[in-house]
This record gives sequence, C-alpha cells and structure tokens, in this order.
Amino acid sequence: MLTRELIWPESIVVVGASNDVSKPGGKLLKNLLDNHFEGDLYVVNPKTEVVQGIKAYPSIDELPEVETAVLAVPARFCPEMALQLCRDKKAKGIIIISAGFSEESEAGRQLEQQIVETVNRYGASLIGPNCIGIITPAHASVFTTPVPKLDQMGCDFISSSGATAVFIMESGIPKGLHFASVFSVGNSAQVGVEDVLEFMDEVFDPKTSTRVKLLYIESIQNPDKLLKHASSLIRKGCKIAAIKAGSSDAGSRAASSHTGAMASSDSAVEALFRKAGIVRCYGREELTTVGCVFMCKEMKGKRMAIITHAGGPAVMLTDALEAGGLKIPQIQDSPQKEQLKDQLFPGSSVENPIDFLATGNAEQLGAIIDACDNDFKEVDGMAVIYGSPGLFPVGDVYEVLNSKMHTCKKPIYPILPSVINVSDDVAYFLSEGNVNFPDEVLLGRALAKVANTPKPHTDEIFLDGVDIPEIRRIVDQASDGYQPPEIIHRLFDAAGIPRVQELVVKTPEEALQAAEQLGWPLVMKVIGPVHKSDVRGVVLNVHDQETVLHEFNRLINIPETEAVLMAEMASGIELFVGAKYENRFGHIVLCGMGGTMVEVLKDVTSGLAPLGICEASSMIKNLKSYQIIKGYRGQEGANQRKFAEIIVRLSSMLRFAVEIKEMDINPLLGKGDRILAVDARIRIEKNLPLD
Repeated sequence: MLTRELIWPESIVVVGASNDVSKPGGKLLKNLLDNHFEGDLYVVNPKTEVVQGIKAYPSIDELPEVETAVLAVPARFCPEMALQLCRDKKAKGIIIISAGFSEESEAGRQLEQQIVETVNRYGASLIGPNCIGIITPAHASVFTTPVPKLDQMGCDFISSSGATAVFIMESGIPKGLHFASVFSVGNSAQVGVEDVLEFMDEVFDPKTSTRVKLLYIESIQNPDKLLKHASSLIRKGCKIAAIKAGSSDAGSRAASSHTGAMASSDSAVEALFRKAGIVRCYGREELTTVGCVFMCKEMKGKRMAIITHAGGPAVMLTDALEAGGLKIPQIQDSPQKEQLKDQLFPGSSVENPIDFLATGNAEQLGAIIDACDNDFKEVDGMAVIYGSPGLFPVGDVYEVLNSKMHTCKKPIYPILPSVINVSDDVAYFLSEGNVNFPDEVLLGRALAKVANTPKPHTDEIFLDGVDIPEIRRIVDQASDGYQPPEIIHRLFDAAGIPRVQELVVKTPEEALQAAEQLGWPLVMKVIGPVHKSDVRGVVLNVHDQETVLHEFNRLINIPETEAVLMAEMASGIELFVGAKYENRFGHIVLCGMGGTMVEVLKDVTSGLAPLGICEASSMIKNLKSYQIIKGYRGQEGANQRKFAEIIVRLSSMLRFAVEIKEMDINPLLGKGDRILAVDARIRIEKNLPLD
C-alpha cells in the first residue's frame, strides 16, 4: 500500500538530520533543500537548535502533525519513533534509511516486525528499512547522489538495493536516460517491488503516466502480484525490463528426474518474466541500454538499416543483431537508391550497412535517413553510427540527427561513441531529450532482447477435454512418492495426454499374454530403478515370444526392479515435457528434445503454468533444436500444434493438482500428427507446504 502522503507529502520531518552532510541524515536533508521541496520541512535533532537553516525540534513529541517522516537514527530507536509518528503525529508515510534490521540479525528482524505492525495498524506506508529512500516529483528523500532531474515521461525505477540503484542511475544518466521516479525499497518489510508496481498500475493514466519501468529485484516475494501488475501495465502500453539477482542455485539439488535437475528457481523467474512480457536483463549496462531502447520509437519489425561512417562498429553491430535474430537486409535496387548514391562521395556504399565514409557530412546523413524512412521499405528502423577522431567539428551532424530523431516515422538508434573527443556536442544532443548508445554491441543485444520478448500471455486455462474432477479423485486417492504406471495412465487419460498402450507384468506368463494383447513390435522396461537406461533396463524392438521370455528374466533380476512394463513400440523424434513445483511460483513447465539429449544438450525452455497454446508454441519455437522438431533434411518432424497442446494439457492438469511436485514425460515420440507419451515419472507429495 502506497499512500498519497508518501508520494505527494505536504510536510516532511527528517529525524536524525544534522549539519554534517557526510552523514545520511545530513545529506538527505540537503537533497530535500537542493531539490526544492515545496511543503513544510521539519527536523528532529536534540543536540542543536538549527540544522541547515531549519529549526530543529528536540523530540518527536514537540513536532506538529506531519505527513511523511524519514528516520536516520539507530535501528533500536525506530520502532518507538514510528509508533509516535503514526499514532500521535498522524504520519502516513515512513521512510527508514537506517540499517541493522532483518538483513543483520534475528533481533533486527524483530525490530522490523514491530515497525510493520505499527504502520499497518495506522494505515501508513513503510519504505525500507535499510534503503536510500525515494525520489518522486514532490520530494527527493534520498541520502545519495546523483539525484536526477525528473522527467514526467522518463522511466520509473524500482530497486531492492539502494547502492545498486545509485550505480544503475550512474549508468543510465550519461546515456540520456531520464527518470520519472526512483523507489529504493531496501528490506521490503512492508512495501516491496511488487507493491510499488501495483501502485503504478492502479494509478496509471494513459495521458500523463510514463510507459517505461525498470526493476532491480533481489527477492520476488509475491510472484502472482508481480505477474498480474506487470502484464497489466504492458497491456496498457508500458514496457518493463528487470534484473533478477541471486537466481542461481549455488549447489544444484540432487534430483531423481530430469526436470528436477534442470528446473531451478531461475527457471521460475525466466518463466514468470516471459509470461508477463518483462525483458530480462543481467547487468546494469544491459538494463539501462534496454531502457534507452524503450525511450526510442518502437520498431515494428526486425529489419535494421545500419548507417555508418566507420566500418568496424558496423560489422560488430551487424554480428550482434543477427545473432539475436534481427535482419540487416540488402537495399533493393531502385531509382531512389541510385539517387542517394549520387549524393554521396565516391566509394560510399548503399548496400546495408550504408557506409558514407569518414568524410561523410551532415547533409549526406540527412539524405540517407530520409531515404531509409521514406523510400526503403525493406527496413523497419535505423542505427546511426557517427563518432569523431577530433579533427573537425561534428556539431552540425548531431543537429541533423537530433532533428531526424523527432520527425522520422521509423525509430533511429544513435550510436555516438566519441564521448571524450566531442563531449560538448554529445551533451547538446542529449540535452535535446535524446538517448545515446555509445557501445554498438550492447545496443545490438538490447534490441534483440526487446524483439524476442513475447507479449503478456492470456490468463485463460485450457480445459477442453481435461477432466478436473477425475484428476482430483486420482490425486486424492494416491499415496505419496513416485506413482505406479496405472496412476500415471489414469492421470494422462483424464488430462487428454495421448500415450502408448502399456501393461505391467510380474511373471513370464503375464509377459507373453501382454505381448499377444499389445502386438509387435514391443518395448520392455523395468519398473523401479530411477534411470532405466543406466541399468540397461530398456529393450526396444522385441519381435517374438522367445525374446519376450529371455528379456523378462533378465530385466526382473535387475536390482530394485519391482515389475516389467510392456508397451507398444512407437517411433519418431524424441521429445521431452516436464514440470516442477516451485514455492510461491507454482509449476514450472519445461519442454525440449527428449531421450538422452535432454541430459546432454539441456536445450529446454520454461513456462509458468497454466499455459496457453500461443505460450507453449513460443516455448517450442525458442528451442535451439526447433529445426529438428519442424523436420530436418528429409526427416519427418512432429506436429508443433499437437506438441503445444500436450504441454498445455499438462499445465492445466498441474494447475488443479499442486500435490504433483515433480514429473517428466521422457520421451514423447513425435512423428507427424502422432505424438505419444512413452515413459513418465510423477511424484506426489501431499504433506509438503505449498508456499
């Protein structure tokens, strides 16, 4: 909950402010003064009468009523002060920049909890503790620099970490990235990143609200809330990029299934971001570069024209763009192309990259941009590379580029690498509201990330032919642990997942009867050992009764074997689908190539259940092995729609069976329209906490 008083306070008190601006309380008060807070500003300091020209009150008791309070005092004093401010002074906004709370010790966690109970009781908002503060259009309640000059159409920036927030702002500002607000939530004792995003969603105004949000997240406490409000904002026209730090598992948990070994908390984050439409970044420079891309006009396709006067950067940008799936199309021959070439110096190239040489001038750049914007239909956007060796002025070039940035229909991405040689000209260009991408490879990668991030997916659950009551009956009656084949068969039949016909046998006589019932050829597999292939527990292409008897006797004597599974022999491409329950996130669904390839290649994509057909199709198409699934060099592929539907049916089943903690189908055999589940493992645990 973010209150009006926290965002637009009419009065602020800094408790612990001092004249020493090298201390957090002193610097925070200075920032409020320097950035012209227009409301009533109070100070509490028992040791002096005046702090930075403002009357100091010796205690909170003597203060008038105040709307927001910033506490810069030792942690042990904060609970009582928060109570006084909320109860006696009617404060509805509390910002605690002090450290020494849950990030430090159990005693600190208890202090933090007391403060949360107080602010909740009095309907106040708490930012922190252990944060740098917040910057809104009304006040700059932070104790750090830089304090960016806010722009209503800049980006909203929310950070779990205060220090990282500073570093990200320092990365973005030199690129021309503007900020509309900055929220550092610290320990997120009451208000976390998800809550700030919820507030921005609820107050979003299409006429006045910025459409760019950047996030630095260290812990996702409420994935559902993040998904709901991020996808809602993106559907309203916003663009969101985020870093989720601390997602790797330092020690990968030992797991018995392929899914358990590959599905980590990072898989959950990846799936959540893709479902919401969030562009995922992994570092400060990448995040601010994506933010600058968001500030440019949106490119409607994936075809880029590279306009350059330097060959090397154009080559590196071309490599980065094409590696990310964007295209650098050749400019088609036309009268307009010839006219443009006539305007350039001899030796220039208009093939794309369009190279107008080191001697290229402002007039020529303007002509090239106009041709790309109006005449060359094969391009959707332009990257303009123009630096300087420091030999002659380039101000007129940047003036033309600035003009075209505002008037062209297609987006222009300026790459001005000479931030030292022509720093004044670059500063002019940025002062006109533009951004700059000094590194062409970072830009190429950022453009690819933006282009390849899907839009938010539908919330509808696929239920056609999925028998939820039957699924619940099966799960409720099942015992904990890995399930026998008959339970797996019933679950698949209830979910509409196609499978090969199978029979479990425990004697040679039953094996012969099963062979006659199923028909030839057959597959025989042990039941019991976790990884059947490791113990030579799988026999393919069984064609006669003699082989049935011989292999049954061998298989049944493999250690840990409880029975033998007889199955009809299917053929096709080996595919894989799996799922794992991740606390707070729900089920993470994985797909990829099956058989031993899932272990060797680890080429899998993830999605967050429940999934829709479009989302499952996107997972399939993002596999590195997608061409094999489509069909490769004369080999028949697998029906992608059928594969996607199986993934979706599985996710719908899991949505109503959270007790299924881990499962995989490996392999699914796909050949044309026929895709069948051949082998599967499902683990049910009913007594584990769900979150």
